[in-house]
Amino acid sequence: MTNIAAWNERFALGDGLQFVEGPNGMPIVNINNHHAKASIALQGAHVLGYQAVDQEPLIWMSEDATYAPGKSLRGGVPICWPWFGPHATDSNKPGHGHARTVSWLPTASNLLASGAHELTFTLADKAQTEAVSGFALDVKLTITVGATLKFSMTSTNLGSTEYTLGEALHTYFLVGDVSKVKVEGLDGCAYLDKVDGMSRKTQQGPVTIASEVDRIYFSDNKQCRIVDETMQRVIHIYSKGSAATVVWNPWLESANKMGDLGKDGYLKMLCVENANAANAVVKLAGGASHTLDVEYAVESLSN
Repeated sequence: MTNIAAWNERFALGDGLQFVEGPNGMPIVNINNHHAKASIALQGAHVLGYQAVDQEPLIWMSEDATYAPGKSLRGGVPICWPWFGPHATDSNKPGHGHARTVSWLPTASNLLASGAHELTFTLADKAQTEAVSGFALDVKLTITVGATLKFSMTSTNLGSTEYTLGEALHTYFLVGDVSKVKVEGLDGCAYLDKVDGMSRKTQQGPVTIASEVDRIYFSDNKQCRIVDETMQRVIHIYSKGSAATVVWNPWLESANKMGDLGKDGYLKMLCVENANAANAVVKLAGGASHTLDVEYAVESLSN
């Protein structure tokens, strides 16, 4: 029995949740209910798309994304774990950790009373995590596809020595024209400007995009909004367990160097990432757990 057949036998929920073979043979979970539809790659437990009924897609995925084993997928919702950005002491270790490029395994699936589908994953190779991080760590990710898109990621330190945990949901949101959107909820927050040599600044008013932006905001604000006049919608971002918000768009020059963002892809995407990063990481004591919860909801501007 193939893995896909075995997963379907154990976790499929009628036509609403099915495992299929995706691009280049990559295993994919397709979810479809009366609230929304979504697809998730088992490599990285990577959400490739989410679209609520009678709405435009929430998530942007590059038309030039490479679906290859061990390679990060451009767009969607990559999982940065168990560190964010370059490793603190070893530049040879993978940027943003290894979780986004390795296989995850489904461990549970449920159809909730609301009609939403819930699917839980864990890393397939726990020994690999210890080899890469030097610590015995575990992670569980539950994704709920309903009227909103929810993530709950719990990291556990299985050892006795404190571990410094960095993480992020590196979400690419679909926007009509990134130069015309604004991100609200970060006014007055201190941030590190990676484009300007990691200088520390303070945000004044909403965040707007007119050039390359790569910033780590420090805030206990649990809600941000992407206001998109072109698509006539607001994306609400609710979070718990994150002490930082990353805002990123590569703009034209950096996008052209990346090679997999697609023609003018930078104009159609904006990353607003709930994170624990830079000076806002989690000190995870031996035996302790930490949970990052995030929810995305869409509201029409005409409402």
